[in-house]
Amino acid sequence: MADNPLRTLDSFELIKLGKASVTVGGLAAGVLIVVSALVAARLTSAGFRRLRERASGDAASLYAVEKVATYGLIIIGVVVGLSTMGVDLTSLTVFAGALGVGVGLGLQGVIKDFASGVSLVFERLVAVGDFVELPNGGRGVVHEIGPRATRIRTNDSTDIIVPNSVLVNDQVINWTLRGTNRRIRVPFNTALGVDKDKVRDAVLKAAKSAPFTSPDDPTRRAQVWLVGFGESALKFELIVWPTIEAVRRPAAIHAAYTWLIDDALRGAGIEIPYPQRDIRLRGLFGEEGDDALTSLRLEPAARRRGRAKAARHASSNDAAADLEREDPEEAPKPPPKV
Repeated sequence: MADNPLRTLDSFELIKLGKASVTVGGLAAGVLIVVSALVAARLTSAGFRRLRERASGDAASLYAVEKVATYGLIIIGVVVGLSTMGVDLTSLTVFAGALGVGVGLGLQGVIKDFASGVSLVFERLVAVGDFVELPNGGRGVVHEIGPRATRIRTNDSTDIIVPNSVLVNDQVINWTLRGTNRRIRVPFNTALGVDKDKVRDAVLKAAKSAPFTSPDDPTRRAQVWLVGFGESALKFELIVWPTIEAVRRPAAIHAAYTWLIDDALRGAGIEIPYPQRDIRLRGLFGEEGDDALTSLRLEPAARRRGRAKAARHASSNDAAADLEREDPEEAPKPPPKV
């Protein structure tokens, strides 16, 4: 009776590792198991990806489950495949030592990035779908966290490939970590001597009419602050809370508010700053200062400003009112993202 071909292959020894031997049949079965594990991991990843695209909840949780399942299938497939080949895993200590030497010589970066990627998946300080700002100024939405690098898509539809260790070890700004909106500041200038209340009312009306501005609430509201004096201008800032969707496009939102402010100032007839030069009269016919102006039958500017100030009511100051409120750190926080 002829021998079974499979039994013949299984008895044909290729290599001997300590007390274990690798045969042709064992090698073929092990390779088949590893390939099957890789295919299963790829199919699992594709299934979770489609589920994340359709899910209306937290996609970051599904992404973490996807990575755990994918990596788990690959690791289990490799271990089972090696065992099926007849390799005694306890005999791999020499190989592990050689691998350690390789890591010491040149694989530190790869292992560091892999460990950082695992940390990102589980800690979720940076998750898929977050809008982040990198130390070099690059900004975009996290699309994928891989074993070694993270892919970030900018608003210009370009991809930034960032090593995972950069996101873990460097200072990275996550604009949407808790799924809430953020406050932004839009600076603008007006001419000296303008009515501050008129500026405030015109700019706030324009900002609040925009669909990308969040409605005011007790702790978050749009404001206009006077923050400084220029050579020929008053320096203001629009303090506003855009919606969470608008936060993901900081350049566009800044340009949009700047445009609205310009339209509001023009519509209200508020003068923008132009270079100015004042001429001060120090002496006339032996008289100086206010006495010289009186000789010319002119009223000193300080006296005119004092009379005009007394005729006007006191203007409201958003910055002062904001400081009189309770400590913003003690204000109620929105629930964290789950």
